[in-house]
Amino acid sequence: MTITVDIRPEVEAELARQAAAHGSAVEAYVASLLEEAAHIPAQRWPRELLTGEESRAAKATNLMELFEPIRGLLTDEEIETLFIRNPSTGRPVDLA
Repeated sequence: MTITVDIRPEVEAELARQAAAHGSAVEAYVASLLEEAAHIPAQRWPRELLTGEESRAAKATNLMELFEPIRGLLTDEEIETLFIRNPSTGRPVDLA
């Protein structure tokens, strides 16, 4: 659906600034603002995560429940390589 809205130049400039700050086109940014105003859930989450008015993420009481839908996508070895702690203690400091 295409809607044409006449707005003041200063409003247009502010919307353009906010869109640039979010890294999106003005049209896409304004469309997302309208979706928020209409209380339409954003399409960022997969549909199976959306249940009624609240998403599963909003109902999660801990991290295990929050990330349940993506459990098993990575092996233990892949997780270990992604989140391995850097053994480096940093550079030496001369306190003299």
